[in-house]
Amino acid sequence: MEANRTYLFCPGNHPRKVEKVFVSGTDVVILDLEDAVAISEKPATRVVAVEALKHPRRCRGYVRVNAYDTEFCYGDISEIVGPWLDGIVLPKLESVDDLSSVDWLVGNLERERGMAVGSIDIMPIIETAKGQDAARDIARAGTRIKRLSFGAGDYTKDLGMEWSLAETELASMRAEMVVASRVGELEPPIDTVFIHIREHDSFLDSCNLVRDLGFQGKLCIHPDQVPVANSAFTPTAEQLAFAHKVIDAFAEAEATGSASIQIDGYFVDYPIVDKAQRIVDVAEAIARAEAA
Repeated sequence: MEANRTYLFCPGNHPRKVEKVFVSGTDVVILDLEDAVAISEKPATRVVAVEALKHPRRCRGYVRVNAYDTEFCYGDISEIVGPWLDGIVLPKLESVDDLSSVDWLVGNLERERGMAVGSIDIMPIIETAKGQDAARDIARAGTRIKRLSFGAGDYTKDLGMEWSLAETELASMRAEMVVASRVGELEPPIDTVFIHIREHDSFLDSCNLVRDLGFQGKLCIHPDQVPVANSAFTPTAEQLAFAHKVIDAFAEAEATGSASIQIDGYFVDYPIVDKAQRIVDVAEAIARAEAA
C-alpha cells in the first residue's frame, strides 16, 4: 500500500513551478500535458516533464496525458514512458476498449525500454456521462489500474450542472465512484479537484465529506491545499490507537472462539476489525512516505 492522500497538478511547461511542486509535501505530483498546457506547447512540454522526473524527489511522479481521442495522446505516452515515470493519469476515459489500448501501448513501451511490464501505474479520470456509465466495466476490466479518480470540472460541464461551493450536485457521481471501485476490487477512489482556492474551510469540508464516503484522497490544484488534504486523509492518533486496541482485543477473543466482542461500548466483529486493520495499513503507508 502507498500513501494516496494528495495528487497535486502542476503545468508541465512551467519549469519554476515544476521545481517547487516536488517539495510541496504531496504524495504524488502530476505534471500536466492536458488542460494546463496550450495546444501549441503540448509536444515540447513532454521533454520538460521527463527531465523534471529524472531529478531526485521524495514523492511519486505522474504525468497527465491528453485524452485518448486527441491527436496528442499517443505521442505523449510514447515520449514519457521510462524508469523515471511512476504513473500516467488518463483523462476523460469512457470505455474499456480505450483503457485496454493504452494499457497495451504502455506495456509494449515498458518491455521495449527494459522495464517490468505493469510497473507504471495508470489512473483514469472519470469525468463524463459516458465515463460514469462505463465506470463499473472499467473498474473490473482486469487491466493494471489500481484506482479510479473523479473529475468534476468536465463532468459538470458535460451534464450542464452548476458546480457549487457545497458540491451537493456531485453526490450521486461520488457514490458511483466508490461502488464501481468496490465492484472492480480496486483501491478506494481519488476525489476531484476543488476549484475555490481561497475557500479553505469549504475545502476541508469537501475532504472530510469524501473521506467519509469512502475516498482515499484528493486531486489538488494549489500547494496550499496539500497540507489540508493530507491531514484530512491521515488517521488521527486516537483513531490509530483505537484500531490497534480493536485488533489486539479481537485476536485474544478469537483465540478463545469468540468473534463478536464489545470494546468501550462499541460492538466489534470481523467487518469492524477489517476496517481497523485498514486504518493501521494506511497510517503505516503514510509514515513510510513521510520518512522517505
